[in-house]
Amino acid sequence: MQHTRTARGTLPIAALLGLALTACGTGAGADAPEGASAESAPPSPAAEQAEAFSITDPWIKAVTAEEGMTAVFGEVANGSDSEIVIVAAEYPDAEMVELHEVVTEGADATMREIDGGFPVEAGGTRLLEPGGDHIMLMGLTADVEPGAEATVTVEFADGSTAEFTAPVKEYAGANEEYEGDGHGGDGHGEHEDGGDH
Repeated sequence: MQHTRTARGTLPIAALLGLALTACGTGAGADAPEGASAESAPPSPAAEQAEAFSITDPWIKAVTAEEGMTAVFGEVANGSDSEIVIVAAEYPDAEMVELHEVVTEGADATMREIDGGFPVEAGGTRLLEPGGDHIMLMGLTADVEPGAEATVTVEFADGSTAEFTAPVKEYAGANEEYEGDGHGGDGHGEHEDGGDH
């Protein structure tokens, strides 16, 4: 009787162990794809665009808050094998930040918000310069003083962001008219040869 009870007691335990091992095996199998997808998440495009970004010789034109607007310049580089696109930017002492291009018609140079952001081809560069593409800081709430350093954040098409620090410089150029309304006529950039850049 005891032997029978032992046998009966052993079978359920063995069966339970088998089920437990099967469950563990199933759990491991179920976890494997999750682990695999979790491992493949870090190198997703959202991480890559910001990581591929760098900027050489960034700088900002010095202005007072009363002047209302200024711009960020430098040479943007893409260190990846895929295109990256800067779609927006932020600056703590500006009420509005836009990505601008300068359009020349005859003798007139007008700046306007660019459509589609700033694409930078794989392994390529894009120059942000007076009289050309630039990051426009508008509605300044504080002076942008020469010799200071300012932090600018750029956002990419995939939602990732990167920060960089730019020194503030005196510059006589950068006075184009702004195409939009409500920003005043004292723009930041009529292209002049020479200068700091």
